[in-house]
Amino acid sequence: MSKRPVGPTLADGSAVLTGWLLAMSMPPWAPWWVCFVAAVFAICLAKHAFGGLGQNVFNPAMVGRIAVLVSFPLQMTTFVKPAPLGSAGSPGLLDSIGIIFGHSSVLDSVSAASALGYIKTELSRGIPVSQSILTTPDITSLALGTHAGSFGETSALLILLGGLFLIAKRVISWHIPVAVMGTLFLLGTVFSMINPDRFTPGIFQLMSGATILGAFFIATDYVTSPVSKSGQLVYGIGIGFLTWVIRTFAGYPEGMAFAVLLMNALTPIIDHHIRPRAFGRTRKGEPLPLNRGDK
Repeated sequence: MSKRPVGPTLADGSAVLTGWLLAMSMPPWAPWWVCFVAAVFAICLAKHAFGGLGQNVFNPAMVGRIAVLVSFPLQMTTFVKPAPLGSAGSPGLLDSIGIIFGHSSVLDSVSAASALGYIKTELSRGIPVSQSILTTPDITSLALGTHAGSFGETSALLILLGGLFLIAKRVISWHIPVAVMGTLFLLGTVFSMINPDRFTPGIFQLMSGATILGAFFIATDYVTSPVSKSGQLVYGIGIGFLTWVIRTFAGYPEGMAFAVLLMNALTPIIDHHIRPRAFGRTRKGEPLPLNRGDK
């Protein structure tokens, strides 16, 4: 048993942040037990098994999400059709609680696929992307959140504003978000121009899925991302590239969580080869040559 005091660990807020990010990556009406299993994996396995705050190698929230996504794919890919609160056919508060705790079947009548999931399903049926994308939510709907998906896959505009607020307050730097989104947008644009029937456009890649949430709030985790600014650019480019590859060629429609964990594993290597320059020394740690005026 660990003899470390529990009080400071509970008060540092890291578990609350992990829970918030985990909730943002879950379907709106995910069963309570799926959320519980995800939280156990995130806190107990991904965080405290490595020694607690500042010691974890992988992003805890993404470990929890991947664990339940692989274990319970049906529950993790069942989303809700957007509808105004209180509108006809829209479940109320009691119905929502009943769905979460398994006492209501209303979800069957209001379930829907995410935009990325729909396009991938249609492509597997032989319908080209250039045709199926016409029946997906437009850019305005993706920005405002009037489409199906996890909490963090909707209202891209509000999530973007939150990310810009973090940069303005200097909580995070721009390097990782710009690298992630820029790489994803560039790959989507180039390959869509080459073959629009096979690849989705860059703006669609940017606005759909968990791109903005992952770029600003998940990939920028202090513990699991590189220290140097140059290393952060490499790290962000890697996440953007892997996200695009998984979305395009793998079986899962959303690849942000997988990409973050894969690049988390490469963070020590990036930090080893791309080190921040210490004052008065080169990046290799050697003393800078003195000028004549310094002698």
